[in-house]
Amino acid sequence: MDPDRRARAALSRLAEPGDQLIGARVAALGAVAVLARIRAGTFEGERGERYAARLPGLDVEGDLVAARRAGARLVVPGDEEWPAPVDDLGAGRPVALWVSGAGRLDRAARRAVSVVGARACTHYGERVAADLGAGLAQRGWTVVSGAAFGIDAAAHRGALAVDGVTVAVLAGGVDVVYPRSHDRLLAQVRERGLVVSELPPGSRPTRSRFLMRNRVIAALGRGTVVVEAALRSGARRTADDADQLSRAVMAVPGPVTSTMSAGCHEMVRTRGAALVTDTADVLDQVGELGVDAAPQRRGDERPQDQLDETGMRVLDAVPLRRAAEPGSVARVAGLDVPTVLRILVELGRLGLAHQEAGRWRRTAFRRGGT
Repeated sequence: MDPDRRARAALSRLAEPGDQLIGARVAALGAVAVLARIRAGTFEGERGERYAARLPGLDVEGDLVAARRAGARLVVPGDEEWPAPVDDLGAGRPVALWVSGAGRLDRAARRAVSVVGARACTHYGERVAADLGAGLAQRGWTVVSGAAFGIDAAAHRGALAVDGVTVAVLAGGVDVVYPRSHDRLLAQVRERGLVVSELPPGSRPTRSRFLMRNRVIAALGRGTVVVEAALRSGARRTADDADQLSRAVMAVPGPVTSTMSAGCHEMVRTRGAALVTDTADVLDQVGELGVDAAPQRRGDERPQDQLDETGMRVLDAVPLRRAAEPGSVARVAGLDVPTVLRILVELGRLGLAHQEAGRWRRTAFRRGGT
């Protein structure tokens, strides 16, 4: 293994995810030089002591062996598999990524959407997330999420249900299953997609690591959809990260009485998040112009939609309960008889009215649509 790769593996152990100082110095000096300065105790004075404190537990070879046992690999900038979207994180981009799964991360990230939301989600939110996951995967898009309870798991499962590609970004090592009950889910994700972490094997998830992994979820997708979120939630933090990265931010509406949708409604009201209700809406925000644009929604087409203003006047003048002569219809409509006769024939063709012994009556079953 080349020195840069080994150094980045070491730095992923010594520094926490998203460390701006390490990121900036690696960009300026290179990973090998930064690691050498940490070992020598000359890296950033007192600020460097926090990295040096972890040196006694550093075992790069052991991490690499553990990764191989878990079927994982180390992906670093410059590799063909490195996902270009995370470079938008600047100094906060990962120094390396530990990746497990059959796919290639660079390919998975080319057309990806992040789907996040509440852990304690409602049945409604779970269903919407699963539908979005399945719909996006069926259209050839990768579904990115965090493998947590609730919305995350539903989005992953939706994609898996249609044999789609999904990526789980973890807050611990790729060999650490969290939550424990998602062992089978993560195994399925590895089979169809990828499990990704900035942290080396064996690393345990912490609160701060959950928050920092959110920026990677946001970076990997062209946009982030929040399905359900309270006013204070990690999902909204992911949306904020997406917004800072100039990614599309979308929110699914819910009942106004639901606290689990309050965060989504607030995002739409005050943060300019796009309101989305299905896969077509999402792809309208993140897809290719002219290819993924959602069609304009319209209600069910009714026969009377084909009538102009004059036609509607005649239809309104035709009685429902008792048939009337054309002259009577003309007087009510305020039109001449020849015009009314012509339109009555058209109403008959459309099934909106029918003739009874020279008189006309509106068709009863059409009343609700008039």
